[in-house]
Amino acid sequence: MLDQGAAPPATEPTVPRATVLSALTRRKPVEALVEEGGKGEGGSLRRSLSMWQLTMISIGATLGTGIFVVLGEAVPEAGPAVTLAFVFAGLTALFSALSYAELAGTIPVAGSSYSYAYATMGELVAWVCGWCLLLEYGVSIAAVAVGWGDYLNELLDGTLGVTLPTALSAPPGDGGIFNLPALIVVLLAMVFLLGGAKESARANTIMVAVKIGALVLFCAIGFMGFKSGNYSDFMPLGPGSVGAAGAILFFSYIGFDAASTAGEEAKNPKRDLPRAIMLSLVIVTALYVLVSAVAVGAWDWKKFAGSEATLAAIMNDVTGQSFWGTLLAAGAVISIASVVLTVLYGQTRILFAMSRDGLVPKVFGKVHVKTGTPRVNTVIVSVFCGLLAAVVPLGELVNATSIGTLFAFALVNVAVVVLRYTRRDMERSFRVPFGPLFPALGFLFCGYSMYTLDLVTWKVFGGWMAVGLVFYFLYGMRRSRLASAEK
Repeated sequence: MLDQGAAPPATEPTVPRATVLSALTRRKPVEALVEEGGKGEGGSLRRSLSMWQLTMISIGATLGTGIFVVLGEAVPEAGPAVTLAFVFAGLTALFSALSYAELAGTIPVAGSSYSYAYATMGELVAWVCGWCLLLEYGVSIAAVAVGWGDYLNELLDGTLGVTLPTALSAPPGDGGIFNLPALIVVLLAMVFLLGGAKESARANTIMVAVKIGALVLFCAIGFMGFKSGNYSDFMPLGPGSVGAAGAILFFSYIGFDAASTAGEEAKNPKRDLPRAIMLSLVIVTALYVLVSAVAVGAWDWKKFAGSEATLAAIMNDVTGQSFWGTLLAAGAVISIASVVLTVLYGQTRILFAMSRDGLVPKVFGKVHVKTGTPRVNTVIVSVFCGLLAAVVPLGELVNATSIGTLFAFALVNVAVVVLRYTRRDMERSFRVPFGPLFPALGFLFCGYSMYTLDLVTWKVFGGWMAVGLVFYFLYGMRRSRLASAEK
């Protein structure tokens, strides 16, 4: 029996528990995102990248397999109109790039569109966006690595007269057993990244210079074999073929957002990130249109079907000598390796940001004190992507990458509008012109490009998203730092 004069038993404070809906829509304050920039488990990232290096990261991540390899898959879809398909894909990328530029200058953090979504649309949408980015970057690394192997064989054939056996240079679906070159190039990129962001950026800048030089060389030689008759039937497969090829070629523009993943390692992110994103997209689009126009002018479009190392083959045909094709193959080997390097960099930084928020295991957020890099994160991602490249055919990887990227880009276009209306007070170093019109166009272009992708790609995407949602509800939602703060 209780003593009448005793104080009533202590009760737990009545703190309202978060409902499922509030948990899914909880947002991370922009100020918190910016304040914890660079901080990881056991160390911090280092601010060492200039605007020029950020631009080279963006070009390095974009300019590569899309023009050296995927061109051979896109031309049979659109014929000579592939040049328009590049413009269409570039326009889709441009609207999204404008949105990226505004958000990167406003929220200069490592998580790219994942972090932008977290600040504007809530945790579930952020997770979906981050999961799409993992598909975009991770599968893109594998796809690029597969293309690297094709040009390595071309180089070996032109210099030593030997090629790697199909069993060791192609995945099971393409007649091989294990694509060893694809695994090797990913592991080489891993070694560079483990040395530090600044050192990796220097190596990437050199490789970007080589790849631009190789493409300019191709245009100079390819133009000598230019035949105007190859353009006599400009759109042989109809207007719809331009959109279909554009969806494939959108893979060629994946990577311009890589600069935004370096937000916590840039010296002056608010000023330099928007400039780097826009400048890189202009340079890449100009090169793509020029190279594709010369390629179709030099070769009948029907010859592209089933071709590998397409640009090198065109140079051999035009000159009648294998030397120039071999030289281009050498440039392609170096330049495609830079794509692997920079995209792998972006993938690790996105996982770093998600780990810091508690949505993926802490191991991805650990930073090595000496090098200022997420070492364990880099090794895990590299080994996974390398093995994926070794066993999955290029075509399947390209389509899966494109749909994941388009979805993430669509969310970025929404995020920039949401932030405009919810945080009008924020300082913006860059603003998308014409208010919500351009982000709306970016969203629609992304949606249309996704619509043109085939059913198999949508099934792969649906399966990937299902796995991601299961992981989020079983792990991420419970381990989220915002969830811990609510308890």
